[in-house]
Amino acid sequence: MNKEERLEILAKAKLFFKKNIVANHIKNTKKLKKIKEFIINPFLVNYLANFAFGNTSKENMAKALVYPRILGTSINTSFGTQIQTFCCEVLSGLASTTTGIDIEFIDALDGRKKYCQIKSGPNTINYADITSIKEDFKSIKNLARTNHLPNFNPNIDCIVGILYGTEKDLSQFYRTINEEYPVIIGQDFWHRLTGDENFYNELIATFVSIADEVDSTDLINEVIQELVKQL
Repeated sequence: MNKEERLEILAKAKLFFKKNIVANHIKNTKKLKKIKEFIINPFLVNYLANFAFGNTSKENMAKALVYPRILGTSINTSFGTQIQTFCCEVLSGLASTTTGIDIEFIDALDGRKKYCQIKSGPNTINYADITSIKEDFKSIKNLARTNHLPNFNPNIDCIVGILYGTEKDLSQFYRTINEEYPVIIGQDFWHRLTGDENFYNELIATFVSIADEVDSTDLINEVIQELVKQL
C-alpha cells in the first residue's frame, strides 16, 4: 500500500468517526433526557451517587445514571455495531466479494494474500462466534480445493483482524480461534495491512483530532437537569 492509499484511509476514517460515531453518540446522549431510558436499581442508585459524588442529591443520582452510559456502554456499543460500515466506508478499496470475508489484502510483512474477517476489539465475540468464524474459513478453503479457482490458493491465509488492542488483551474466545487461524490485533494488524509500522498511532491521532473538536458538556448538563426533574 502506497502513501496515497494510506492517507486515503486516514481521511475516510476521520469522516467515518465524525459521521457515524460522534453523531450517534450525541443522538444517544440526547435520548437520556427521558428517565424511561434507564432501568434504575433502587438498591444501588443512592449508594453510587454518594460513592462518586459525595451525597445523594437528585443531581448526583442523575450523574450516576448518565455518566456510565455516555462514557462507557453507549459509545463502545456504537463503535462495535459500526464495524461493517467501517469496512465499507474506510476499507472499501480492500472489500471482499467472498462470503464470510470482509477484506482481502497482501500482507506487507510476509507477502501472502490474507482473507480477513474484521472485528472491532479484543473482547467482541462470544463462544458461539468461534464456530461461526471457523466454519466461514473452512468453507473458503474447501471452495479453493474443490473448484480449483484461479484466484484461490489452497494454502490461503484466513485471519481475524482486530482494529485495536494488544495480543495480551485477547479474550479466551479469540485465543481459541488463534490456535487454528491467526488473530492479528492492533498495531500488528495495521502494519501488515498498510506496510507502515506507525499507521496505528496515526489512526489514533486522527480520532484524537476529532475529539478536540467535540465539547458536549452543555448537552450533558442539560440531560442531567432534565433527569433531576423526573427523579
